[in-house]
Amino acid sequence: MGKYKLVVFDMDGVLINYVSSWTWVHDKMDTDNEEAFELFKAGKITEIEFIRRDIGLWTAKDKNVRLADIINALQDVPLIHGIQETIATLSHNGIRSIIVSGGIDLAAKMIADEFRFDGHAANSVLAHEDGRLTGDGKVNVDLTDKGIVTREFMERFGVSKEETVAVGNSYTDVKMLQAAGLAIAFNPIDDAVINAAHIVIRSDNIADILDAVLEVEDRV
Repeated sequence: MGKYKLVVFDMDGVLINYVSSWTWVHDKMDTDNEEAFELFKAGKITEIEFIRRDIGLWTAKDKNVRLADIINALQDVPLIHGIQETIATLSHNGIRSIIVSGGIDLAAKMIADEFRFDGHAANSVLAHEDGRLTGDGKVNVDLTDKGIVTREFMERFGVSKEETVAVGNSYTDVKMLQAAGLAIAFNPIDDAVINAAHIVIRSDNIADILDAVLEVEDRV
């Protein structure tokens, strides 16, 4: 049995084979959040303001947009190849898998349920009782420090830093990678995540992380 007990996956750009779950919905709704993203990246707006601006673009397009519309938009979001093999192999070897993402929690739950992850955390789109979006959201994962939620999961599962692997692709994943004993940059999109990683993997199949996580002979 290998030394690792937990693998923490970013979702957008790692499990979802697209820039982000938010951007996927924007493309479906024919809206564009590039301006808000640049403001957030520059530190000029907070994460919750970024989320509110995202949702505001959707409600401006259609004031009756519902949570079900967001769920429907996410049904065909493209996923990276190999998720099923990866999670099944990790589980077979006694290793838990979780998602920690600044993406939409509806997408994280969909992926976690389908592939049997052991947990997930992502950000919420809020709705009225009738399903219409309120225009507000909830930050469950602090993009300036994804290490916070990562360590909460580690504590919940009784896993040490040395027993944890983190897989991310961008600067927002750096603190998450720093919280882990093994940091993997998967299809990295900036130098910050490359510099924070022990291993860089560029692939169209997430199962290519397995040799780094497991002893090769442990694979099924």
